[in-house]
Amino acid sequence: MNYIISIIPPYSHKKMQKICKELKLPVIISMPGKGTAEQSMLDLLGIEDNDKSIVLCVANGEKTKLFFKQIHSKLNVGMPSQGIAAAIPIKSVGGEKAVDYLNSNEKNAKYIPQINTEHELIVTVANVGSTDDVMNAARKAGARGGTVIHGKGTGGAQTQKFYNLSIASEKEVILIISSAEKKADIMRSILEEAGPNTKAGALVFSLPTTQIAGFGLLEE
Repeated sequence: MNYIISIIPPYSHKKMQKICKELKLPVIISMPGKGTAEQSMLDLLGIEDNDKSIVLCVANGEKTKLFFKQIHSKLNVGMPSQGIAAAIPIKSVGGEKAVDYLNSNEKNAKYIPQINTEHELIVTVANVGSTDDVMNAARKAGARGGTVIHGKGTGGAQTQKFYNLSIASEKEVILIISSAEKKADIMRSILEEAGPNTKAGALVFSLPTTQIAGFGLLEE
């Protein structure tokens, strides 16, 4: 079972919803995001804005494969500026009914994720306004781009700061898909230039993937 994160242009959102509906994928969540491409790259590709639509859904192993085939053929994911997607393996689910529901009511469903060791999803949580600092550091280590989600921490009134990161303040979550060989260098660079002891106060971690799709990460 996988938690699939898709980052696509806003104009592809309706087609994405149709794909999810046809595959009967449960727990579909959508939210706005922002790309981190530099203006020179946007100009080169003829893109006027950097807005993104982020779609989150859950799929079992078989439907994950079908989902990636559909986004390749119907949304052109894999072509420049057409989006990227990553499937994150779900380790455990609370409750038998929830497991059946997430597996499209397939009784006694079993799924052992096949981890893709070639790519990982790097997640950086930083103070608001820190995206440029994070991405500049990431690009120095070989990152090609990322997507920003704006949010707010949920710490209580007595929450203390963790270094420079106030748990309850506004946040920017930067998602970067990286090759496994560059992951450590990218994370190290972010920590050195935008880590907890800096104004950005970034916390960084990585997640494994079972399948990926997107420009520069094209699969057969």
